[in-house]
Amino acid sequence: MFQSEPPRYLPTADELPCSDDTPVDNELQELIPGLLKSILQILWADRMDWFFGIDMGVYYHPEQPAIVPDGFLSLGVERFYDEELRPSYVLWEEQVVPSLVLEVVSITPGREYTSKLDEYAKMGVLYYVIYNSKRRRKPKLEIHKLVKGQYELQDSNPFWMPEIGLGIGYERGEYYGITRDWLYWYDENDRRYPTPAEQIRQAQAQVAQERDRSNKLAARLRALGIDPDEI
Repeated sequence: MFQSEPPRYLPTADELPCSDDTPVDNELQELIPGLLKSILQILWADRMDWFFGIDMGVYYHPEQPAIVPDGFLSLGVERFYDEELRPSYVLWEEQVVPSLVLEVVSITPGREYTSKLDEYAKMGVLYYVIYNSKRRRKPKLEIHKLVKGQYELQDSNPFWMPEIGLGIGYERGEYYGITRDWLYWYDENDRRYPTPAEQIRQAQAQVAQERDRSNKLAARLRALGIDPDEI
C-alpha cells in the first residue's frame, strides 16, 4: 500500500502529463514489454485485478516529475477504469505500488544500474528487472528483489516470483518476425508460457489433428460399407 505525506492539493491523473516527451531510441524498449503484456492478456484474460503499463508515467509525488519505466506490472488494481483508459499511473490514486518494473537498456544506458535502483527501492517496487541484450561479460538480465528496503540481485534465469505468481526470464524465440532473445513469463516449474502467435499455431495444429482423425475414421467406415454421413 502506497503511503506518502500528502500536500495540500493532489492532482488527478487527467491533470498530469502522461509522458515525459522523451522518445525511445530502441525498438526493443517497446517490443519487449509489448510481448510480455500480450502474453498476460491471454494468460490472465479472466482476471481484472492487474495492470501492465508500457512507457507510462508513474507519479510517486505530486511535486516531482513522473518516472517512466519501459514496463511495469501492478497487482490488486483495476485493469480498466473506463473506455478512456489510464493516461498515467498515479500512486496516490491507485494506492498500489507496482510489483515489478522493467527497464530495457537502450543504446545509451540511462541510469538503469545506478540512480533508478535507488528510485524504485524508495518507491517500494518489489522486483526491478533490467534487460541489456548487448552485455557480453555480465548478465544480460538482472532481477533485483527488494529485501528490507534494499535490492538484492538474484542469479537465475528464469526467476520465479511467488508474490506475483510468475517467473520471468529470457530465451531465444520469434516475435514480430524477429528471431532473437526475448523476455517471457514462466510457471513455477520454469515452463515458458506461449505467446499469442504460438497459441494460435497450437490451436490450428489441434484442429488439423482432429480433422485428420475424423477423415481416417470416415475412411474406415466406408471400407466396411458404412456411410459416415448417415450415422
